[in-house]
Amino acid sequence: MTAIAQEDLIESVADALQYISYYHPMDYLRALGQAYEAEQSPAARDAIAQILTNSRLCAEGKRPMCQDTGIVVVFLKIGMDLRWSDATMSVSDMVNEGVRRAYMNPENLLRASIVADPAGARKNTRDNTPAVIHMEVVPGSTLDVTVAAKGGGSENKAKFVMLNPSDSIVDWVVKTVPTMGAGWCPPGILGIGLGGTPEKAMVMAKESLMAPVDIHELKARGPANRLEELRLEIFDKVNSLGIGAQGLGGLTTVVDVKILDYPTHAASLPVAMIPNCAATRHVHFTLDGSGAAQLPVPNLAEWPQVHWAPSPQARRVDLGKVTREEVATWAPGETLLLNGRLLTGRDAAHKRIADLLGRGEPLPEGVDFHGRFIYYVGPVDPVRDEVVGPAGPTTATRMDKFTDLMLGQAGLLGMVGKGERGPLAVDSIRRHGAVSLIAVGGAAYLVSRAIKTSRVVAFADLGMEAIYEFEVLDMPVTVAVDARGNSVHNTGPAHWRAHIGKIPVAVV
Repeated sequence: MTAIAQEDLIESVADALQYISYYHPMDYLRALGQAYEAEQSPAARDAIAQILTNSRLCAEGKRPMCQDTGIVVVFLKIGMDLRWSDATMSVSDMVNEGVRRAYMNPENLLRASIVADPAGARKNTRDNTPAVIHMEVVPGSTLDVTVAAKGGGSENKAKFVMLNPSDSIVDWVVKTVPTMGAGWCPPGILGIGLGGTPEKAMVMAKESLMAPVDIHELKARGPANRLEELRLEIFDKVNSLGIGAQGLGGLTTVVDVKILDYPTHAASLPVAMIPNCAATRHVHFTLDGSGAAQLPVPNLAEWPQVHWAPSPQARRVDLGKVTREEVATWAPGETLLLNGRLLTGRDAAHKRIADLLGRGEPLPEGVDFHGRFIYYVGPVDPVRDEVVGPAGPTTATRMDKFTDLMLGQAGLLGMVGKGERGPLAVDSIRRHGAVSLIAVGGAAYLVSRAIKTSRVVAFADLGMEAIYEFEVLDMPVTVAVDARGNSVHNTGPAHWRAHIGKIPVAVV
């Protein structure tokens, strides 16, 4: 009978979370490299180049590929015949101890993003516990473990529907993916769960994302069953939408589609869909009583040979001197290199700012947004000689409800985030002659290289959600919404959808 030591599971989970924070799965990297070679959209190709360059830098420096180091999801298949040799903790407590050690490792600090009391105080647990753990007891005497870290940007785009049995799964997916916007950081993977009950479908959608990327092999050999037919049809039609990398318009929106199914009630067709972002992070290992898992160190020579550098045509912007008149000359899709001082703020900071202004109270000392730009970011804490840890953008639409307040009463001139802006935010940007920019999601370590100084200026108790002031040098961004309210997340996908020509473009 196999005896598993408590410390072996704890150590293995901790090592796995450190490992996936800086090593992409090689199957995903190969698929992304193929997407880069095939991409015809300059904006999408540039975004993929940043993601691939960031991936190599993270593997070399052993630092997180994304500032959102995720909520931990663990799938355990526990052999019926195994035993625990020295356990004093529950299995869940062992996993959570591994999470705690991984996220507080001083050599590679990972961002704690989990908040307790989600409907109330939303207080950060500070060590990223607890994990979400799925356990299944199976025949055998080993412990099969899959560890993943899922960022909020992609998790927030999860979808579920109860279709009629006669409805088209493909039609629902093709209709739904555009409503997810770009905040899930494509190119990624769609995980789909079919059947069972609502909760079963959602778990299958998540678990399906743990499988290797193999759509090109499937296309080469042809489908062997209905699920494989669905994978190929959805893959082709979703990419024909022209959404592209970061929603900028292009040929590749997904690098694979994964599907798991389960028998369901004759009256039902539950369908769940969860995307995986460009920071795809998961690893699988088996414990057999011989010690902690030994994870293979990938060969850097296998990384796609892509080395991003800013375009010579990119416009440099001095944030200390930029005017509303200059902003008015920027065009959607244009690349800028930001230089100077940049304030940060995301959900919790915006809520506090809104509360202060609503009560007629002044903002904290040192916080003045007039004529300035804000970066929607929650950075990882620095280690060694870093000024700041990985510091990629968070989803801009979450700040949409604060946009008019920030542009009007607070005097903000521009914003930097990721993904599209909603209609209310776009209208406010147009009325105020402001601008919304995007940095590439999934390139957090690369972006952090442009940050030369960092200091907390307000709301230090919010941790990663505090207001920082960064001094940046040639920070790469793209104009998402210009001062006239034109959005690249509308024009880019529409152009490439028409270019691909497989799905009609609606004329408004």
